[in-house]
Amino acid sequence: MRVPAPDPRAVREASLDELSRLGLPLPPPQFPLVWEPGDEIELRPTREIEARIAVLHVILARCFGMPAQAAMSWLLESHLVEMVTPPEWQFVMGGKGDHRSFVLHHDALFSLAWVLGLAKELDPTVPVDERLVERMPNLVAGETFGQWRARILAAPQHPADAAALLDLHYCLDWAYLESEEAGLALPGLVDANAIGQRRWALEWAVVLRGPYHDEPPGWEEVDLST
Repeated sequence: MRVPAPDPRAVREASLDELSRLGLPLPPPQFPLVWEPGDEIELRPTREIEARIAVLHVILARCFGMPAQAAMSWLLESHLVEMVTPPEWQFVMGGKGDHRSFVLHHDALFSLAWVLGLAKELDPTVPVDERLVERMPNLVAGETFGQWRARILAAPQHPADAAALLDLHYCLDWAYLESEEAGLALPGLVDANAIGQRRWALEWAVVLRGPYHDEPPGWEEVDLST
């Protein structure tokens, strides 16, 4: 469902109010808006987000001991191999790559779960809900991708709400990095790495349409440099 984007300045004002409430530094006045007036927004197709969640879940399972053959077999049987990026495939098959960076995807998965209504809130001060695993594919029991989709009955967020949370995490990402660099106390148990992962997922899931936006990026192409 493509809808008109909310007023970006009003959304940014709300994001800055939240940063102030959390006691975080505010970005400079020239800090870019995420979208422009007149743009449109939508979420990626639900099945595509579900597939990304499933792939990240398998990768995290590999991080914590799932055998490569079992992971590969599940992805093949679920017809999800084409959704696995080359770096992810190297890790799934041979354990190659930065193990720690793949573990951090736990927060990206949490963010995507919120987008599909599988998590109630995405509070920047609170770590991933431990009960989230109950809403993920049961790999041990052999639950297939199709069976999992039927069980969870995803209820995606409204695109405007997801876009507002994206703007907040765009600002939070800057504020958390600034705070950690300056040695300032953070407002909760979540660090800059986790905020960056949550932003990554939102940047991927929320599709912005307008004259200044390119086509939606692939998972590995999401730009977090600004």
